[in-house]
Amino acid sequence: MTDSNVTGVDLLSDLWTRRDAPAWTLRQWEAALGQARQARLPARLATLFVDRGWMSGVPSGPATYLRNALHASDRQHREVTWEIDQIEHALAGVDTPVLLLKGAAYLMAGLPAARGRLFADIDIMVDRRQLDQAEGALLRAGWVPEKHDAYDQRYYREWMHELPPLKHVQRGTFIDLHHTIAPPTSAYRVDGALLLARAQPLRPGSRLQVLAPEDMVLHSAVHLMQEGEFSGALRDLLDQHDLLQHFGQAPDFWTRLFDRALELGLGQPLAQVLAQVRRITGLAWPAALNGRFEALAPARLRFRLIDRLLGVALRPPHPSCDTWLSPWARWLLYVRSHWVRMPIWLVLPHLVRKAWVRRFAKA
Repeated sequence: MTDSNVTGVDLLSDLWTRRDAPAWTLRQWEAALGQARQARLPARLATLFVDRGWMSGVPSGPATYLRNALHASDRQHREVTWEIDQIEHALAGVDTPVLLLKGAAYLMAGLPAARGRLFADIDIMVDRRQLDQAEGALLRAGWVPEKHDAYDQRYYREWMHELPPLKHVQRGTFIDLHHTIAPPTSAYRVDGALLLARAQPLRPGSRLQVLAPEDMVLHSAVHLMQEGEFSGALRDLLDQHDLLQHFGQAPDFWTRLFDRALELGLGQPLAQVLAQVRRITGLAWPAALNGRFEALAPARLRFRLIDRLLGVALRPPHPSCDTWLSPWARWLLYVRSHWVRMPIWLVLPHLVRKAWVRRFAKA
């Protein structure tokens, strides 16, 4: 590859299957770091180069950028750890388990997926029966909802799996307060009580818990397939890789994962994401379970179509990486994500309203 041929090239996705360090020019480094920034992967990219022993060959400018990204990630991890202590204290009087989700769970459980991961918010989950009490406790501790109109409030409280985001009045930190991992109206809906029943304590003496390993993987898959936001999708897919590689060391993990996916009705998102993990990182399930993977996949034509769209949408959202198909793939998957989350009688007026508000706001 020459300096004149950077546009339309995904420099990141194949790094995880390479044996040798990439021989990038400075212009390619500029594009790669831009792609990493847009994909929320600077510290994760730095971690990869450190782990593979590639840092010695990185030019001084990019090397400084990568080291700074690692420092920023380490600093944020310390801040998030302290913030989680404050959340635990705030919810001490509420009779509910407090589950950490996604990045917060990876960090506090010491999982490999936390390395180099940056946080936009802290996701927690409580018993739905105690949702109002948990929200009240967080309000009293200084986390308040951002401004939402009556429609948005109804959207979250009646149709979603979480309340409107809460922001701390002094520290500016965000909490997403969940009662399950998918909207009650979703094709991927899951009774939160089933997840709580298998949750595992984070440490002795703590009220904090995390999802069971197979549920943690399924949540990550559901999140990627239903959110419709692809700026951080490659990061989420790499989270999947790290979780699967770590938990997959247990002899029965993959069997338990496929069993749990069927039990919760999450075979389709799991199969779709596993196919992408295999494509980008080379990680695969045991060959003896190939038949079980095939059984999880939906109708083959639909599976292949979504697979192709994901192959485009998972590229870092950066001008140096995009092709003419990129915005269309992301838009189609965005619309599909709403279709998955809500029935047609809800999703059509919701999308029309969002388009109207977006156009009016720009005007």
